[in-house]
Amino acid sequence: MNLQALAIVLERQGYTASCYTCGNQRNSASFMVSLGENHLIRFLVSDYGITWTEMRDDHELMKLEGAEAISQLKELSNLIKEFIPIHIGKKTLVKR
Repeated sequence: MNLQALAIVLERQGYTASCYTCGNQRNSASFMVSLGENHLIRFLVSDYGITWTEMRDDHELMKLEGAEAISQLKELSNLIKEFIPIHIGKKTLVKR
């Protein structure tokens, strides 16, 4: 899964999203998306592990690690895939 591509797709859907890598070998990455006012999701890959953190109003709502974090990211990715507009000629369809 490409975190940068996911951030781009989310931005095109109107969300504020970012993705960046750290280090020369790009072995660490951070992905963040704002789902609304003061509602943020952060997915972090580092030497210390993989985490998914959901926050609202600067309070942690949920924190997952390892396989659970990856599963949550895949779920977000699948949701986005279901609602990507498909342009055919002059018509725009929504994939479901």
